[in-house]
Amino acid sequence: MKIVEAHLVNAFTSNGSGGNPAGVVLHADDLSNEEKLSIAQAVGYSETAFVSQDEEVDYALSFFTTTGEVDFCGHATLAAFSTMYQSGVVTNGKYIQRTKAGILEVNISETGHIVMDQQLPQYRDVLSYEAISELIGLEPSILESTYLPVEVVSTGLPDIIVPVPSGYLDKIKVNHKLTSDFCKRHEVIGIHAFELCDESSKLTASCRNFAPLFGISEESATGSASGALACYLTKHLYQGSSKRFTFEQGRAMDCISTITASVDSSEGGIKRVRVGGFADKIGMQKVAL
Repeated sequence: MKIVEAHLVNAFTSNGSGGNPAGVVLHADDLSNEEKLSIAQAVGYSETAFVSQDEEVDYALSFFTTTGEVDFCGHATLAAFSTMYQSGVVTNGKYIQRTKAGILEVNISETGHIVMDQQLPQYRDVLSYEAISELIGLEPSILESTYLPVEVVSTGLPDIIVPVPSGYLDKIKVNHKLTSDFCKRHEVIGIHAFELCDESSKLTASCRNFAPLFGISEESATGSASGALACYLTKHLYQGSSKRFTFEQGRAMDCISTITASVDSSEGGIKRVRVGGFADKIGMQKVAL
């Protein structure tokens, strides 16, 4: 019997609370994909990150939900590097990780704040308000009133970015069966809905994320979708300029998370996408294989 230790970590915490839990397994070089899936299922979180050595870059990371492997996971990346930093495996500085979404840079500050690069955006498709309306329980006219498109954007994983008017974010009622079928047909991870905050707020937007196709009814912080949202807002509201964003997520779950994002942009397009935040360890779980 093999015993594997999984660190349990809340990622994108807000002043030490909230966040989205992820599992982290260090020294995962000898684990098979079947074993990784079993560990992720035993941990039971939306994603678990597995950290291995790499011959060309600093680390190779793989990510498993309770149903299978995904190419990238922002909050599990944050959890993994925060765990290594707090355990003394790494110090503050720059690191390079290999993921199935590409070779990506991660920066760790002395405060433990983690900032990770994401892929440059791919704007894949614009979807009708009518198609999304039946998935989230809001009338097409409500979605249309934002004057913003529903668009599939990827900075590592493709998500449906859905703008809703102020006051409607908490009224979303997702039909999980219809959403799973829709996401499977369109080859996307899930829905990332947002409402813009007042200009006087320190927050750019409040968000909700749903990925029932991957066993996630709702999660309280989504790093990859936050990068996609930052690029979406840059494209539609802040063309040609570099911008920093602060997103809130998890309010409807009573688990508020804070996610920062930045986009370096010029008239030639987006040059760099980064997402950051803090993480806090909450425990350890031993899994028998």
